[in-house]
Formats: sequence, C-alpha cells, structure tokens
Amino acid sequence: MRTIGKTALAALCGAMICGAAHADYVPPFKGNDTGGIISSSLVGTTDVRAMAIAHCAQYGKVVKFLSADRNYGGYISFACRWVPYGRRDRPLRVRY
Repeated sequence: MRTIGKTALAALCGAMICGAAHADYVPPFKGNDTGGIISSSLVGTTDVRAMAIAHCAQYGKVVKFLSADRNYGGYISFACRWVPYGRRDRPLRVRY
C-alpha cells in the first residue's frame, strides 16, 4: 500500500509541475462580451481600434476604450457596451 501512495503522490506532483508551465501565457488579443485587452506590441503593426470595434460588433455592442499602458508588456483595455440611449442606429455586424 505504501508504494501505491508514493506513486500516486509522485504522479500528482509531476502533473502539478507540468500544468503550471503554461499558466502565464496571454495572447496578444483576448476578449469576451464585456470587453477585452490588446497587447501594446500590436499598436504599430495593426489597427487596434478596428480590432476592438469588430470584436464588440459581434455581440451587438459598441466599444469604449478604458486605458492604455504603453510600456513594454502593457495592454490596451476596452469595454463592450450597449448602444447609448438616444441612438437609433445599431452597430454594424462584421462577418468574415
């Protein structure tokens, strides 16, 4: 019984070590229906404003940029909001 317990403990420790290796990876563009983040490294190469607008339009919402950390490894954050009151037009849905 002791060898089974030691083997199970070794397997559990091995799984925990291998699982934590990929815990810190964040893609350059990540979001959901409430908003998202865009890596500041994409600022000079792509149109980040168009990326955020297209992302929020998938959910029928408009974009509002919240903050921009322009340091190395920083992110631009945005929120997807419903169309403000008083607006009759809906956001354009983008289909690729």
